[in-house]
Amino acid sequence: MELLDRQPSENARSYALRVLLHNIITLELAPGSAVSENELSLVLKLSRTPVREALIELSKMGLVDIQPQRGSYIAKIDYELVEESRFMRLVLENAVLALVCEGISPEHEEMLRANMEEETRHLEAGDYPRLFELDTDFHRLLFLSVGKARTYSIIHSQMVHFDRLRALSLKSLKPDKIVEDHENILYAIGRRDSELAEMLMTRHLTRHRVEKSELIKLYPDYFV
Repeated sequence: MELLDRQPSENARSYALRVLLHNIITLELAPGSAVSENELSLVLKLSRTPVREALIELSKMGLVDIQPQRGSYIAKIDYELVEESRFMRLVLENAVLALVCEGISPEHEEMLRANMEEETRHLEAGDYPRLFELDTDFHRLLFLSVGKARTYSIIHSQMVHFDRLRALSLKSLKPDKIVEDHENILYAIGRRDSELAEMLMTRHLTRHRVEKSELIKLYPDYFV
């Protein structure tokens, strides 16, 4: 499990929740695997209470399955939850793209281009964890560029199920498609062609449907 630095103002429960959520999304804690309050407490150097509270919160999010008398398990990936997350994101992101194409500032457009350059470097270096972060940041920048940071925060908190599938796809299939999609979307933005941008984003955010059977074949135990 990957540990994260604890923030100065962060209480024990929030820290445990953030670390566990990060490891679930990045698949360091694999779908279907057992987790122990005692072991997590030792690794995180926390008492059992904040760890237990974090696990309960994750169970409410559908990411941990707590079975009385049996233990706690990382929930398997549920395609119905993935699809619902993707639907919400696609609707909002295409609406944001329309605003972006109406008039993104040169500063924000340059930030997107800088992100693309870094994506390309990390793709070539095979640094997929960093590429995952940059992929997330590309979409965040779209929202920020039209003053929709709060909207992004809302959907980001709901994307955990989709994000696990993204992480699995990134490490298992063809990560170059992510960078290629972003390059094409940025090209459409540069032309202020909202129709093309929305078509490309729709293809980008529905790619998991094409990959579904291959991922299930590679990781049958990861899925509901």
